[in-house]
Amino acid sequence: MMRTDWSLWLGKQEVYEEFINPSHIKKIALSLNANIPQDGDDLPELWHWALFIDPLSLSELGADGHPKRGGFLPPADNRNRMWAGGRLQFIRPLVIGQFGRRVSTIQAIKEKEGSTGKLLFVTVKHEYYQHDELCISEEQDIVYREPSPPKLTGTEQATGAEWSEYIEPSSVMLFRYSAVTFNGHRIHYDYPYATEQEGYPGLVVHGPMIATYVLHGFRHAHPNKKVTSFSFRGLRPLICPTPFRVEGRITEEGKASAWAQQEGTIAQQAEVSFE
Repeated sequence: MMRTDWSLWLGKQEVYEEFINPSHIKKIALSLNANIPQDGDDLPELWHWALFIDPLSLSELGADGHPKRGGFLPPADNRNRMWAGGRLQFIRPLVIGQFGRRVSTIQAIKEKEGSTGKLLFVTVKHEYYQHDELCISEEQDIVYREPSPPKLTGTEQATGAEWSEYIEPSSVMLFRYSAVTFNGHRIHYDYPYATEQEGYPGLVVHGPMIATYVLHGFRHAHPNKKVTSFSFRGLRPLICPTPFRVEGRITEEGKASAWAQQEGTIAQQAEVSFE
């Protein structure tokens, strides 16, 4: 079998411009059970994941509901796609009711051998602008893994929380977040597909939604702090409808460790920098 030349995708770029519509922001807020920002307000951190999405026709989607492989992202046929984590710098807020622009560039592609088979790691850099000023710089880690049973246990214990919030995911919550982010991945709303095709015991809670709740938990505990950076990585999936908690603690001046935990063990780990 011929090896794919991944270097052909390095540096590939995609640009998408969008108006940050207050009506859509209201739908995001209601999907997250959050307060509704108004026209002219700053966009809350991580809500940009429900914006700047280039919509595709049904014919342009693969069997998993994601865009077909080999377009902007490299072809990783017969592998399951996961958003594994990322790193974000918040330079200035995006403002609701104004146009913005996303510039995305493929930075790195690496193939590794894992315990469950080959893994393809793709790093995409996203830069978000308003009025030609950089607002958010983000590196997103995408992993394509060969079909194998998902890891559901075995992560570290969650201890030492200084704040904690209870989240009870439902199929309606997952469907609405899929809708506002225009995310067609079927593991979040199609129970037969999630269980029979990708091997999960139920519907999978979105990694970006978990990260958003983790950062919301920090913001609720420290409403007067300005978040300057946020990084996160998924350790294992969270399965609906089992409840989970978003927690954290201050580790040093200007830094906090935060996480999502289910039944005492960590599913997603994050770090927050703040002023």
